Amino acid sequence: MKIISTAKELKEQVKLLKLSPLGFVPTMGALHNGHISLVINARRKCPLIVVSIYVNPTQFNDKEDLKNYPRTIEADLDLLNKHLRKEDIVFIPYDKEVYPTEDKRIFGFGNLDNVMESLHRPGHFNGVGLVVSRLFDIVRPDMAFFGLKDFQQVAVIKSLVRKLKFGVKIIACPIVREPDGLAMSSRNRLLEKDIRKRAPVIFKTISRAAEMFGENDVPGIKKFVKSTIEKEEGFRIEYFEIVDDIDLIPIKNKRGIKKGKHYFGCIAVKAGKIRLIDNIEIPLA
Repeated sequence: MKIISTAKELKEQVKLLKLSPLGFVPTMGALHNGHISLVINARRKCPLIVVSIYVNPTQFNDKEDLKNYPRTIEADLDLLNKHLRKEDIVFIPYDKEVYPTEDKRIFGFGNLDNVMESLHRPGHFNGVGLVVSRLFDIVRPDMAFFGLKDFQQVAVIKSLVRKLKFGVKIIACPIVREPDGLAMSSRNRLLEKDIRKRAPVIFKTISRAAEMFGENDVPGIKKFVKSTIEKEEGFRIEYFEIVDDIDLIPIKNKRGIKKGKHYFGCIAVKAGKIRLIDNIEIPLA
C-alpha cells in the first residue's frame, strides 16, 4: 500500500494507475474489523481503493469529544497493511489539505436534519456533509463504502450525493458485531470495563423489540426498550425510534407504516461516559 498526505499527490497517483472503478473508504481512524469489512467489500468490487484516515473537526459539536476521540495511526496502518494491495492508497491528509480555506457551506437535508442524531448533535451532519463532499472532490471515487451502524449518516450521504450530483455510488455495508453482539465502534475501547461488560444489552434489547413488532404497537415497544436498558446502572437512552430507511420519519404507531418501505429501529445510548448507537431492521411480515 502507498501512504499519501496531499491531495495533489493522491490525484497524480490515481491518474497514473488508471484503474477503474475506484473505491473509497473514508474513516476517522481507530480502525477495527468493522472498517476492515468495508475495505474487503471495496477490494471485491474495485481494482484500486483509497482509504482515508482523517478526524474531521467540523462534525464534532462537543469539543471534548473531538479531543478524546481515539487516535491510533500506527496500529491503523499495521492493520490496513494486512488487507490492502500494493497499489491501494492510504490517504492521511492534514487539515489544510481538506479545508484549504474555511468552509462555510450550510447543507439542508430535509427531515434528516430534524430527527435522532440531528436533535442530539446539532451541526454534526453539516460537518459530515462538508468533509465527505471535500473528500469526494479530492478522491473522485466511483464507489464509496459506508457502514450501516451509522444509519442516519448513510441516509445523509445519499442525500448529499443527490444534492451535489456526485457521480459516486454509495455502498452501504452490514453492521459488524463483537461476539457478544455489541456493534463494533471506535468508541468501544473508551468504555469502562464494567460498562463494556453490560453493553450487549443494547443489541439484545433492540433484537427483542424487532421480534415484538408483530404483536405490539410502537408505544409499547419503545417503553419496553427504555425500561429494559435503563435498568442497567449507568445506561441512559437518548432516543429509540422506528423510522423508514429514506427520510427517517419516525412512526408513532403501525398505522404510520407505508407500503414498499423498509423500517429500522434506531437507538442512541449513553453508556457511562460514552455514547453508543445501533440499529436493527424491523420485520413487517
